[in-house]
Amino acid sequence: MPLALLALAIGAFGIGTTEFVIMGLLPEVAGDFDVSIPTAGLLVTGYALGVVAGAPLMTVLGQRISRKRMLMLLMGLFIAGNLISAVAPSFGVMLAGRVVASLAHGAFFGIGSVVAAELVAPEKKAGAIALMFTGLTVANVVGVPLGTFVGQAIGWRITFVVVAALGVIGLTGVAKLVPDLPKPEGVRLRDEVGAFRNVQVLLAMAMTVLGFGGVFAAITYITPMMTDVAGYADSSVTWLLVLFGLGMVGGNLIGGRFADRALMPMLFISLGALALVLALFTVTAHDKFTAAVSVMLIGALGFATVPPLQKRVLDQAAAAPTLASAANIGAFNLGNALAAWLGGLVISAGLGYTAPNWVGAALAASALALALLSAALERRSTGRSTVVVGAAPVVEARTAEAAAHH
Repeated sequence: MPLALLALAIGAFGIGTTEFVIMGLLPEVAGDFDVSIPTAGLLVTGYALGVVAGAPLMTVLGQRISRKRMLMLLMGLFIAGNLISAVAPSFGVMLAGRVVASLAHGAFFGIGSVVAAELVAPEKKAGAIALMFTGLTVANVVGVPLGTFVGQAIGWRITFVVVAALGVIGLTGVAKLVPDLPKPEGVRLRDEVGAFRNVQVLLAMAMTVLGFGGVFAAITYITPMMTDVAGYADSSVTWLLVLFGLGMVGGNLIGGRFADRALMPMLFISLGALALVLALFTVTAHDKFTAAVSVMLIGALGFATVPPLQKRVLDQAAAAPTLASAANIGAFNLGNALAAWLGGLVISAGLGYTAPNWVGAALAASALALALLSAALERRSTGRSTVVVGAAPVVEARTAEAAAHH
């Protein structure tokens, strides 16, 4: 794998850290700005919505410049957003900084996926995408716990300064290591938008929303589930999230490896197993050991879907993949927001802290159903084209035979 993928992974590490570290620092931020915890939670919601909106917006704005230069500009935007958050004099400015940083998120992963896939041989594309996403998964194991510790020990503003410094390292890596690949000739915005008329692209994005939503339906409410149901102490939640992060790292790498060999079977297995584990989590959450194993499995199976889903979008929008790739990153965040909302609804309805696991299982099962539908449509389309192509020699032969009789 080329060194350029390391530069992309470093950028992904910084982005993953800033996305999730705020969850561990909400009490400190809320206290500093004298706002409630739910109000401080807007820093999470605002970021997620910024990713959904920013992914297509920034990709469209970057149509006229090279992908390398766009990646550099996005890292610059990411650095600026985190510095705004670090020095914010008010909560409103802090929220603005979060939104500025989020605008870089979707487009960086979307354009980065296209670049990563172009840097390697066709049979290694999913593995290359997975290697870039490793930065995001490792952020949950190393960056988020360290960032939370620094924020609680020294001050949350220092955490955002450190994250901005990670962005500087990522920007330098992109500038030095990523080659300036030529953009495909004749690809215009109309072609990029046209990719969304492909049913397979839309199905892949819907799988992303539902499949990854299944993960976040459960993980959003992991703290009350582990403390009130499994019986863990509050202090144990940090290492349980590290366990979840380790599962993400392993699942991402396995998903990338096997997606290059058999993409759709990999999706069937990972989504089916994810739905099963989430359904069982309603029972396993009542025991400390089985709860911990389940948390790790949810991370692994959830992220095992990421490289194949991202590669599926790239394959189906091969002629103009950049906008579709970025929009699929937005789909991950849309799934997170939707699942968190649905999980909150079932808890508010009095169904208990394990009820979001049923929501997650239903979402993952729905994603599996869409994957089976996608494969069936593809088989039918391939079969039809084979019949049409195969019919041509028969027609020609009959024409020749008729001519001989005459």
